[in-house]
Amino acid sequence: MEANSAFLIAALMMLANGGVLGLMHRDLPHTLRPSAVSWRIATLLHACACLMFMVREALPQGFILPLANGLVVFGFTGYWRALRQFYGVPDSPWIWLPGCAATAGVAWYAAVTPDSSARIAIISVAWMAILLCCVRHLASQQRRDRAVSRRVMTGLFIGVIGFVVLRAAYFIVTGTAPGDTETDGAAWINAVSPIVAAVIPVIGTTAFLLMCSERIRRQWERAASTDYLTGLANRRTLADVGAKRFAAALAKGQCGFGLAVIDIDHFKSINDRHGHDIGDVALKHVAAQLEAACREAELPARQGGEEFVVLFDGVDGAGAQAAGERLRLAVAARPFEAGGLALHLTVSIGVAVQQPGDSDFDCLLRRADSALYAAKAGGRNRVECAALEIGGATPNCLELEQYPH
Repeated sequence: MEANSAFLIAALMMLANGGVLGLMHRDLPHTLRPSAVSWRIATLLHACACLMFMVREALPQGFILPLANGLVVFGFTGYWRALRQFYGVPDSPWIWLPGCAATAGVAWYAAVTPDSSARIAIISVAWMAILLCCVRHLASQQRRDRAVSRRVMTGLFIGVIGFVVLRAAYFIVTGTAPGDTETDGAAWINAVSPIVAAVIPVIGTTAFLLMCSERIRRQWERAASTDYLTGLANRRTLADVGAKRFAAALAKGQCGFGLAVIDIDHFKSINDRHGHDIGDVALKHVAAQLEAACREAELPARQGGEEFVVLFDGVDGAGAQAAGERLRLAVAARPFEAGGLALHLTVSIGVAVQQPGDSDFDCLLRRADSALYAAKAGGRNRVECAALEIGGATPNCLELEQYPH
């Protein structure tokens, strides 16, 4: 394909992709819109660069070459900026430095000291520097973002880097001069360049849209599985995870699954005296302390109102008691402060460990709830552990074991 035709096709595809991204802009969450704007602008810069390369023979080389190459480099910089915004990295003026240096270098070797080899070297170095930064940034998000679209995007950037290296090696190994113009079709690699340059603006935009879609899907999943106020797992997630862990422990013939039901002491008086807004902040405070005190395998959740549940794995009665104490002390150790108000909050906790007589997760939850009532009746700010009676008692026949504090 003749180079100018390739530039025209690439420009049209870029404009189409940029238009699709623009149409979807209003449907994106506010948190994703800045990165989408940056990506769209970068795509349009690449499209303009393709058009500039098409008409370069009709304009002064000292003007058109810095303009066209600068648009390409700043387009890649725009993609880098979009990825930084996508993952919440603060903006920095330093990301524009490679584009400014490359544009100035091309201008010098196009208008002052014409040298096509130097121009290609400068642009290649600038491309590689920016694309490597993009790859590094995407790779750093591996633990946070496991979406396939992120890996596709990383592969695209690596592929373009590989082409830049191949292009440089081609001229070095073969000794072929790049020619006076990068669009010269005498060297096949120059004819392929506009096609490769269009890979990220075209295919990359599709991958970026998929990244946005994956982010939105995860946000909806998180909204459906977490409590809107505290950010902990909600009641639905608690029931699902609890049932799965109960079944897993039962299948292994182990009784190391346990849980704690936690209730904030005298919470109604906080709402009555200080209002529900302060009560909501108090709930978030307690939730934060519980979450911070939980270990890796423990799941904190909000059951509803001022009641929380924490799931334990690999515990016996003594281990559940110790875990409950750890949670109780975590809340008691840090007073709640809001708007000049300081309150010493405490919690009462009932814990239970899976027993052979437990038929399902709800049975275990009811036993822990009964232990919670015993903790309330025993003076609050304490932990009570529920145990199934020996001798084959049903889950409703409970024996409460009180532990010293």
